[in-house]
Amino acid sequence: MGTEPEIVIEPAPGNWSIRAQGAVIGDTSRALLLRENGYEPVLYVPRDDLQMVFFDASDKTTHCPHKGDATYYHLVGKNRRDENVAWSYEAPIDAMTKIAGHLAFHKGAVTIDLVS
Repeated sequence: MGTEPEIVIEPAPGNWSIRAQGAVIGDTSRALLLRENGYEPVLYVPRDDLQMVFFDASDKTTHCPHKGDATYYHLVGKNRRDENVAWSYEAPIDAMTKIAGHLAFHKGAVTIDLVS
C-alpha cells in the first residue's frame, strides 16, 4: 500500500449559496467536491462565482505535497475581518488542475447551502 492519498475531484451537483457576515458572497452551479482519504470532503467554488470584493489576499501560504502551494484570503465585511478563512491553489500540481481558480473555506467560516 502506497503513501499517496487517494484524491478524487468531481462536480458538486446543484446550486450552492455561500453566505458570510449577513451577506451572500457567492452563488454557483459549478462547484467541485474534493475527496481526500482521511479528510472531510471540501467544496471548491469558482472564483468567478464569488464576490471577490469581500476578500483580501493574506500573506499566509502553505504547501501540500499532493495539491501544491495554497494562498489564503481574509473575509472582510462592514464591521469585521475574519482572518485566513479561504484558500486557493493558484497553480496546483498537474493532477489537481481542476481546482485552479477555485476557493475553499475553513469549516464554520461561511455558510454553504445546497439550494437546488
